[in-house]
Amino acid sequence: MRTFRSLQLTLASTALAFAFEQAPVVSAQTIYNTPYPSVIRVAIRANNNPTSPILYVQTVGFEEYCEDVLPNEWMPGWNAEALKAGAIAVKMFAWYWTLHPTTEGGFTYDVDNTTNFQTFKYLSGQVATDLAVQETWNMVFVPSDGSIKPLDFRAGTPDGSNSGYVGTFIMSQWGSQYWAQTAKLPFTTILSLFYPGYQLRFV
Repeated sequence: MRTFRSLQLTLASTALAFAFEQAPVVSAQTIYNTPYPSVIRVAIRANNNPTSPILYVQTVGFEEYCEDVLPNEWMPGWNAEALKAGAIAVKMFAWYWTLHPTTEGGFTYDVDNTTNFQTFKYLSGQVATDLAVQETWNMVFVPSDGSIKPLDFRAGTPDGSNSGYVGTFIMSQWGSQYWAQTAKLPFTTILSLFYPGYQLRFV
């Protein structure tokens, strides 16, 4: 009986090991297997105050959301190359968070309308910033494996290169304007300064 029981355990262990070996590998979310979301859920806090409680969650078209965010994060009068760099950063940041939603106070959302994420004001798109979003809509900026990462950014110091942000994976908004307006760099090079090793891809 012990011999038979031992054989049963051996066969069960072998079957279990085989099952683990054959288990499908869960693919990481990349630009190759994950499309843009069609919508994004925005938690609305009163007066765009990051410490205010959530009033409600607004569902917005994803492209419209990006167009409404960009003029609140980048100045619409800035150089077009800075705006394009900003458009891609805003989009990648938002895309990442649609894949990592938050639940708070009974509300489930992807981002809120404040600097906790990105400043969103409904229907605030401007001609120059809308154009930047549209012209870069099929472009993404990602690591070599295509994984979807948030392109973080901070304001930085006005009217300067903000070189302290270079290579940190955090883009300075003011720095993007400096490198576009003063150094005459294209948006792809500006992105590469702040997110080293990342690559422009088309989707």
